[in-house]
Amino acid sequence: MVGLIMLFINEKHSSIVYWVSVISSLLIFGLSLYALSLFDDSGSAIQFELNTSWIERFNINYHLGVDGISFPLILLTTFITPIVLFTARTSNKTNLHQYLASFLILEGLMIGVFSALDAFLFYVFWEAMLIPMFIIIGVWGGKNRVYATIKFFLYTFLGSVFMLIAIIYLYISTGSYSIFDFYNLDLSRIEQVLIFLAFLFAFAVKIPMWPVHTWLPDAHVEAPTGGSVILAAILLKMGGYGLLRFSLPITPDASNELSQIMVVLSLIAIIYIGMVALSQTDMKKLIAYSSVAHMGFVTLGTFVVFLNHENISSDNMTLAISGSMIQMVSHGLISGALFLCIGVMYDRIHSREIDDYGGVALSMPKFAGLMVFFALANAALPGTSGFVGEVLVIFASLKVNFWIAFLSGSTLIIGAAYTLWMIKRVIFGQITNEKISDIDDLNVTEFIPLMILAVMVIAMGIYPEPLMKLMHDSLIGLSETVIKGAGL
Repeated sequence: MVGLIMLFINEKHSSIVYWVSVISSLLIFGLSLYALSLFDDSGSAIQFELNTSWIERFNINYHLGVDGISFPLILLTTFITPIVLFTARTSNKTNLHQYLASFLILEGLMIGVFSALDAFLFYVFWEAMLIPMFIIIGVWGGKNRVYATIKFFLYTFLGSVFMLIAIIYLYISTGSYSIFDFYNLDLSRIEQVLIFLAFLFAFAVKIPMWPVHTWLPDAHVEAPTGGSVILAAILLKMGGYGLLRFSLPITPDASNELSQIMVVLSLIAIIYIGMVALSQTDMKKLIAYSSVAHMGFVTLGTFVVFLNHENISSDNMTLAISGSMIQMVSHGLISGALFLCIGVMYDRIHSREIDDYGGVALSMPKFAGLMVFFALANAALPGTSGFVGEVLVIFASLKVNFWIAFLSGSTLIIGAAYTLWMIKRVIFGQITNEKISDIDDLNVTEFIPLMILAVMVIAMGIYPEPLMKLMHDSLIGLSETVIKGAGL
């Protein structure tokens, strides 16, 4: 509501609007922490449930609720949004009130995606997110923003059409749009395969999986800094969440049957796209391809356990999916921080090309320290959150097949290669661009968000137990549902 009001406020009041938006987002984050204090993590039941009739004729309800699968991603959303809004004034100058309003509206829609328990409502939130993100990239993006925006819209919209067809088919079969009613359907093998593929078109684009990932680098390069942060930190996680909320429990047999394909596609993303990142000269593109590689661990952890039919158990599946969930949250923090760092440099030099930098540490020592830290976290340095999720998925893969674990573990080498290559060229060495000699180090508006993100990355890396406890019972419930549904 605050975001909608801000759209129509005169631009001369942008300073007031800035603080109203920041405070509003902090209040939302505070409410999410209050909800966390009330959340009972000793079971898998839906909590904070709201269910009221919306479109009675078609049995569509405004049905919301959270569990241990959705709540961590809601917390990530409410945590990242204030950071984006707080840094907006340093990286954006025109129509600031509309820029901030777009992010507040987007935040509400993203929370709606993670909390919707009615499939039609989920689809409405899913599609509505395209509008503010379309505007953010199309209005405040770079010189090729129109091309990037249209490509982003077409990829995500076309994928979602297949999801809508699947949802309507499930509604016809049950007479309800309730996601949990879908879980109880006794679908034939061919029905499950077709529904799985329909959902996969939507979720694979959003993750994004190879080969439907090509929209992401263009969107990142052209998006403003805040848009890149939200895109990498939160929007990509919706595909992984969709696989856990829809694909696995609704089509367990198809998930099992097509798991080999999903694992192969995941390994291609981890290895091949990691190698593609090595060849990038644009920092944003490098981190964008890095995101595709890291999100490959999410899909790998989701499906790898199915390959070992003889030793599958809810504990093994929970371990693997826990790694996927931690990877989603961790990647949100680290990739968001890296795009903020690139935004800091772009605001000063107005270039994202790696060759235009060198010796940044000599002029910006505080920034250099944080940039190096986030780069190492992106390369899964032990003691950071980037290490925890990937190692859990590798451990789960090792229980299934040594070579899958070996190939997925190669990302530790490839990730270190492209990350350290960028850091060496940008941060260290001699100053090669005269502009770098005159740039200022981080100001307070830039330093505070990056420090907060650094603390969170270390906290999750050293002590991930609170997050794992929050998810555990819900993931156990999901694993048991899938194993029982697949007859394993």
